[in-house]
Amino acid sequence: MASPTPAEPQPARATAHERDAELERMRAENRQLHQTLASHAVVDQAIGVLVVLGHVHPDDGYTVLREISQHTNIKLSAVAEHVLKHAQGAALPDLITSELHAALARHSPRRSA
Repeated sequence: MASPTPAEPQPARATAHERDAELERMRAENRQLHQTLASHAVVDQAIGVLVVLGHVHPDDGYTVLREISQHTNIKLSAVAEHVLKHAQGAALPDLITSELHAALARHSPRRSA
């Protein structure tokens, strides 16, 4: 004779408070994902500027932005925004300008030749 199979445990029902908390967590995650996506777009556009104006390979364009960010302690996305504004005619902050020239000198085949 077969023994009866144990009943599967029923999932506990979430309380209204738990559902509200989960909804808020998901909304916060959604906001963060939107912000990350926008930040990536700015970085990608700044890489394009460095490719065209700085004569670097796209991989090196990212490296240039990263190095500037690390050497100036400015967020990568903020450095990218400065580069984009500079491409549209705005002045770069002096600290970023000096780091940009140094990084381009290290990574641009045209400049190092």
